[in-house]
Amino acid sequence: MAQRIAVIPGDGIGPEVARIGVKLLSRISEVRGLDLQFDWFDFGAERYLLDGTVLPDGFMDTLRRDYAAVYFGAVGDPRVPGNEHAKGILLAMRFELDLYINLRPCRLLDDRLSPLKGKGRRELNFVVVRENTEGLYTGTGGSFKKGTPDEIAQEVEINTRKGVERICEAAFALAAAVKKKRVCMADKANVLLHGHGLWRRVFAEVAKKHPGVEAKAMYVDALAMDLVRQPEAYDVIVTNNLFGDILTDLGAALTGGLGIAASGNIHPGRVSLFEPVHGSAPDIAGQGKANPLAMALSGALMLDHLGHAAEARVIEEAVRQQVAEGAHTPDLAPALGGPASTTDQVGAELLERVEKLLR
Repeated sequence: MAQRIAVIPGDGIGPEVARIGVKLLSRISEVRGLDLQFDWFDFGAERYLLDGTVLPDGFMDTLRRDYAAVYFGAVGDPRVPGNEHAKGILLAMRFELDLYINLRPCRLLDDRLSPLKGKGRRELNFVVVRENTEGLYTGTGGSFKKGTPDEIAQEVEINTRKGVERICEAAFALAAAVKKKRVCMADKANVLLHGHGLWRRVFAEVAKKHPGVEAKAMYVDALAMDLVRQPEAYDVIVTNNLFGDILTDLGAALTGGLGIAASGNIHPGRVSLFEPVHGSAPDIAGQGKANPLAMALSGALMLDHLGHAAEARVIEEAVRQQVAEGAHTPDLAPALGGPASTTDQVGAELLERVEKLLR
């Protein structure tokens, strides 16, 4: 059966990288007979500024009913100062589709990209499983006496047993699937006694169900330090929404930068969303400087989710080869050598590599 994919290129560099990502996936689908169908949607700042549309009524139901995945570029535009449209598109899909797993692989593709002395591809290879629907990102809270010297602002962190348990289970399931033997949970239970006390207790309970996996809990500040000191000590890291957001940017910095950082927003067995981490980067939009590799790797995550593991490996290998010996956009060129190439030049080379691997 056909698998329909909703493509939302969004803002800034999103359309530039989405075009290349879809071209790669379409070619793989054609050669391997996957029957992937891509439907493009114009939701983003342009549409919002034109007629006020964020997402049309009923769009979430359409996604649930008709689509296998969402392939997402980026949102964010300085013409919308509060980025209301971004919250109403990306965060809405995360929460309303219950995409509780934010999956962020942190894998070094070339030793030359490592910022750590003596640490290369062998040492820098871990994945962060971030809780994606609770924590401090729910918008729960408020202000009192706003704008006065006596203003009080509260941001409430939400931690439910259901939410913590299922994300911990997902981390152990991932460890088993990719043959990793260690799961580390990051919290701040020494200060946040109630919410993170719940994380400690639930993590310990879930760990008992997986005796073949080494499980440990760490305070997030100690973990951040240790990821720089000895990243090879970590396989799978599971944590809450805020800490996951921070640790994954650290992970990206350790493994080559945001230009090659991919992510999935996943609910197993349901429509899920896949996007590069780099954001809309309005300062370089339209200049041919955007790195399309993160979008390509996000497509690989999507293929895995859709049950096409062999094809996902094709994209991953093509990207690895591109980083090792191909043309590079300006974010990677200084570390890898050679002049900077354009987004389309890198995309064209990457497609050629995919074609060769498919043959």
